[in-house]
Amino acid sequence: MKPSVNLTLDNPAKTVHFGRHLGNMARAGDIFTLAGDLGSGKTTLTQAIGQGLAVPADCFITSPTFSLLHEYPGRIPLYHMDLYRLATSDEIVELGFEDYLYGEGLTVIEWPDRLQDLMPADRLDIHLTFTGENSRLAVLTAYGNMIPRLLSCLPE
Repeated sequence: MKPSVNLTLDNPAKTVHFGRHLGNMARAGDIFTLAGDLGSGKTTLTQAIGQGLAVPADCFITSPTFSLLHEYPGRIPLYHMDLYRLATSDEIVELGFEDYLYGEGLTVIEWPDRLQDLMPADRLDIHLTFTGENSRLAVLTAYGNMIPRLLSCLPE
């Protein structure tokens, strides 16, 4: 059974706090997947994760929807993928994105369903759902080596 935790993010400040915490606890090789409807806060959460990784403020984190991948320097590199425009895992292989899945930084993947058979065994899935205009429910599910670290992902 995969351990899951529900986390209520009932205002933007809690989302930022949670993201910073994720960035602080991230290790090289970690993979976080972010799922949820358009506008559910995936990129906002990634920006806060970047703050926790000490990505310089002048490296503003934006959605890589059109470029598919952005890389940012920090305590460890942040590889931010947005797979929305891809249809198959073959396209991901052709682009060489597999190398980032097991790289020296933290990989954050928006629209992870596009990975299909490339879905990493070790990861933290975060599914964001609207619960109000400024509030979200984050469902965290840990896989593989992230299972024992799931509770450390939760902010105090």
